[in-house]
Amino acid sequence: MSKLKALLLTQGMHGMISQVEGLAKALELNYKHQNIKLKKFWEFVPPFLTPTSLSVLDGDFIFDSKIVISCGRKSVIPSLALKKKYKDKIFTIHIQDPKVSLNKFDLVICPEHDKIKGDNVIQTKGSIHYLTKKELEREKNYIKIDRENKKIVAYILGGPNKYYNYSEEQTNIIFNKVKNVFTRDKYKLIIIPSYRTPEEIIKKAYNSFGHDHIVFREINKKAYLSSLAISDLIVVSCDSTSMISEAAMTGKPIYVAHMDPIKNNRRFENFFTEFKRLNIIKDLTDKIEMWSYKHLDEVSRISVEIKEKIKSNVIN
Repeated sequence: MSKLKALLLTQGMHGMISQVEGLAKALELNYKHQNIKLKKFWEFVPPFLTPTSLSVLDGDFIFDSKIVISCGRKSVIPSLALKKKYKDKIFTIHIQDPKVSLNKFDLVICPEHDKIKGDNVIQTKGSIHYLTKKELEREKNYIKIDRENKKIVAYILGGPNKYYNYSEEQTNIIFNKVKNVFTRDKYKLIIIPSYRTPEEIIKKAYNSFGHDHIVFREINKKAYLSSLAISDLIVVSCDSTSMISEAAMTGKPIYVAHMDPIKNNRRFENFFTEFKRLNIIKDLTDKIEMWSYKHLDEVSRISVEIKEKIKSNVIN
């Protein structure tokens, strides 16, 4: 398996990269990333109406791999085009709902809360990702902090999407709740922005918490990993199932900081229900408690099955 090459196709977003890279690492593949960009017209056309051709891409790339791992809407077409060209000479894996016939891929990896089933579908609890216990331990001492007999809270910020808009009102509500619940005499907050966190939200976080807590004002992967490693509990904003899934690697209490959705968020609600059932998350309220659960490592679990499926295909 270690000699096989893989091409990872994404739109370049952190959550997508985390998923494809996490799977490639678990499968012990030699891999390279390819950021997919469609020509302007095709950016607005759903995959099932887009020609299965590399000609719709804005830019070229060299393909010399046996495995294709794609994630996200824009990566669907190049994966299908490569499969059309190379047929059984390559093995294609798509992560998330491709919005086309599932049988067009050798494997589809989807979280259970997406409710997608098929003979070639492998379901996971939450999103798969690149985080490992070893990686968290390696960056544990990156953040230097004096506990002062306080509990350390990692607060991971997300950003606007089509379900949550991070309006000034909603941001103020959630920041005030965090400030009131995690009082400075009992807790020390480490606030970590993500790639989707707007500059104005980071600035507001610094103005709200910077005097009493630690606020990182730039994207810092080492700080993110270190905060997860040293924290006693974790708070994650509700807009990212990926970051909640990553935090579940720790086995530590995770509180979800909810905002009002701007549209039907049934998929998110299904995810929250599932993770509450697994005793991984609770809603952030005025009551704080500690609990534990078996840390979630779905990519290691499914990689065993995927390796066997790849071996059973003619990949030479």
